[in-house]
Amino acid sequence: MPEVKLERSPIPSAPTPERPLQGLTVLLVEDSRFASEALRLMCLRSGARLRRADCLAAAWRHLRTYRPDALIVDLGLPDGPGTGLIASLVDGPLRPAVVLAISGEAGRGPAALEAGADGFVEKPLQSLAAFQSLILRHLPEGQRAGVPVAVPVTDAMIEPDPIALRDDLQFAAEMLAQEPDGPTRAYLANFLGGIARTAHDPALARAVEGIEEQVRGYDSGLGVEPLERLSRLVRRRLNRVAKGPLGADAADHVA
Repeated sequence: MPEVKLERSPIPSAPTPERPLQGLTVLLVEDSRFASEALRLMCLRSGARLRRADCLAAAWRHLRTYRPDALIVDLGLPDGPGTGLIASLVDGPLRPAVVLAISGEAGRGPAALEAGADGFVEKPLQSLAAFQSLILRHLPEGQRAGVPVAVPVTDAMIEPDPIALRDDLQFAAEMLAQEPDGPTRAYLANFLGGIARTAHDPALARAVEGIEEQVRGYDSGLGVEPLERLSRLVRRRLNRVAKGPLGADAADHVA
């Protein structure tokens, strides 16, 4: 196999207190556009360049083409668990300097660290200060050398664009309408659970819990009631998302 020459993005300038991640490239492997938009805004505010892959196959295409400084991997992806990608990169030539795992389920952190991740963060990640500190803490000493000693990270909370939320809800609504099987329901529960946390939507989170309970025993039969309840709620959210942030309404309690 011929040797693949990896490209490195040019470093435009040195880090500054206002942009402590200046010159770094971050590859985000995340299927949710809503969650990705929050990370994009954080990278923009921090001086980093963000590239996104929405599945494992796309992530490998990125990694074979260029070398990001940091890799952030969602653990629930449409074509497999993110831990597989992390484990495949351990001690290999394609491994970025920083490998982080992210998930809406805090209990998946130990598996990510065991697979070889440098750190784990639970969704939603919306604090700019937390994001900057997370990357800087795990950078090799040589790359941290150019960062100012006292980095006054801004403790701002980043709110992603609702247009990205609409795209995620549309995707979920289409999948729910196709009578998904057990594994697909498990994926949707993870996908929508992350959206519910990022959007601070407890009603959607409760509907997702109903699907999660059902999925645990899907081999013994799948009922339609929890699925229909979740599908109705997603359609209502989709109809309302253009009007403003998600929130509970009277219909949420009789879904």
